Amino acid sequence: MNHLTKAAFGLALMSSAPVMADDYSITIAAGHPPVFRWVKQFPEAFIPTLTSQLEALGHTLSVSEQYGGSIAGVGEELETVEAGLAEIGTCSSLFDPAKLAVQNVTYYTPLVSDDVRLVTQVIHDLHMTDPRMTQAYTDNNVVYLGSPTALDDYLLMTTFPVDSVDDLEGRKIAAPGPAINWLSGTGAVGVQGNLTTYYNELQTGVYDGVVVFASAAFPGKLYEVAPHVTQVGLGAQFAGSVCANLDWWESLPEDVQTAFRTAADAAESWYLGDLEGFVAMAMDKMREGGATITTANDEMRQAWADGMDNSAATWAADLDAQGKHGTAILSLYMERMRAAGATPLRNWDQE
Repeated sequence: MNHLTKAAFGLALMSSAPVMADDYSITIAAGHPPVFRWVKQFPEAFIPTLTSQLEALGHTLSVSEQYGGSIAGVGEELETVEAGLAEIGTCSSLFDPAKLAVQNVTYYTPLVSDDVRLVTQVIHDLHMTDPRMTQAYTDNNVVYLGSPTALDDYLLMTTFPVDSVDDLEGRKIAAPGPAINWLSGTGAVGVQGNLTTYYNELQTGVYDGVVVFASAAFPGKLYEVAPHVTQVGLGAQFAGSVCANLDWWESLPEDVQTAFRTAADAAESWYLGDLEGFVAMAMDKMREGGATITTANDEMRQAWADGMDNSAATWAADLDAQGKHGTAILSLYMERMRAAGATPLRNWDQE
């Protein structure tokens, strides 16, 4: 058999050989139950897309969905994925600020943009293009897959009408985590709070108001106890993402990694579409339920912005001292947002 014939024979054997099929078995961890959109994205979009992507490659998929604290509580997901107890999880920067510090840049830069898609796009691009943004994941043995969880524009909901910043003087207003900094300079007394207790504490007078986003305010029925809703444009915020165990991820073939990335993109698309539709409905329903919804005028918004402490600069300097590139990420985020069309009321990176 001459060389050409041997080569043709070898190619024929290769083309007729079956493609090796693998069954990929993964566990997905989330501290919140699947009623929350950032968890619901898995059964609604991530898993179906991943299944079809892997089937196209000749593989199968088995998924163990561990939600609602079954193997990881809220804020424990990163550690669970890091340890390999789950291959995939919701890495919530809002609930794990020590380990995912630079990811909280949006919470230190309020009044930049209420466009949830814009915030999502910019944050995702930073994760995909700048190693300083993903270093926090690598340091904790995880990898950013995508589907950034952005929360819709934060509102001020109060038991009293608000026509100007002066109306907040002496009022107790609850806000989550770093968002409490948004109340500096308003005269309000900022109190740390969370969604699980807002309703009862508003009802009993512990708080006079809360800072909260519409997609949580409506299902939590907060408009019943804080019927004055003021749209200040405090901003859409990044709160977490889908992440994977780094050791496991690096063991995957490149085409399988691409399948997971495609699934994360599908989850992001589903999440944003579902969120935007829900927010529009939520605002209408709160209005129908007796809420008075007003949009703060330019004077009030500017007064709020001008009176605020620049906690972004302090936050960035603290991270710099820890070697975490706080100032660089702050500047990069603000530059990208401005370049994308956002008009911040304060240029937090330039003061």
